[in-house]
Amino acid sequence: MTDRPGPRERLLTAARDLTYREGVHVGVDAILKEADVARRSLYQHFGGKDGLVAEALRTSGVPERYREAMRRAGDNPRDRILAVFDELEAVTTRPTFRGCRYTSAELALPDPTHPAHAEVRAYKEGLHRLLVDELVRYGHPDPAGAADQLLVLIDGVLVHALTRPDAHPARAARRLAKLLLDAARPAAE
Repeated sequence: MTDRPGPRERLLTAARDLTYREGVHVGVDAILKEADVARRSLYQHFGGKDGLVAEALRTSGVPERYREAMRRAGDNPRDRILAVFDELEAVTTRPTFRGCRYTSAELALPDPTHPAHAEVRAYKEGLHRLLVDELVRYGHPDPAGAADQLLVLIDGVLVHALTRPDAHPARAARRLAKLLLDAARPAAE
C-alpha cells in the first residue's frame, strides 16, 4: 500500500509548480516527467494541457491564502483587509516568488478561448467579492469601488515586487489601503 497520490493529483501538482516557476508555456513533456505519469493520463483526466492549466489555476489555493490571513487577523474588517497586505509582504519577499500566477497566465495566453482565462476571471471576481464583503462589514460607503481600488493595489504589489523586491511594495500598498479605509471611516468609529 502506498500514500503516493494518483496520476490526476500528481499532474495537478506538477502543473501548479512548473507553470508558476516557468510559465504556462512549459512543455507537456516536462509536466509529465515531473508528475511521473503517462501522456494518456493527461488526456484522460484533463482533455489536454489547456484543461490541465485551467484546473491548476482553479485549484491553486491562492484565494484560501488570503482568507486564512483574514481569519488570523480577527473579526475587525479593517484589520482583516490590511492583513491581505501583510500576507502579500510575506509572499513577495520569498526567494521563490515569481509574481501572480493568474496575471502571468492571462498575459501569456493570447487565445481568448483558452479555458484558463475563465479561471483567471473567476479568481479575480472571487477576490473582489471577498473584499466587498469586508468593506460592507466595515461600513464603507462604496464597497465595490473601494474593492476595485484595493485590487489595483494588490495587482500592483504582485507586479512591482518582481522588478523592485527591495522596495517592499506590499508595505507601501498597505499604507495606501489604510488611507483608503480611514478616509471612509464609518461615523460610529
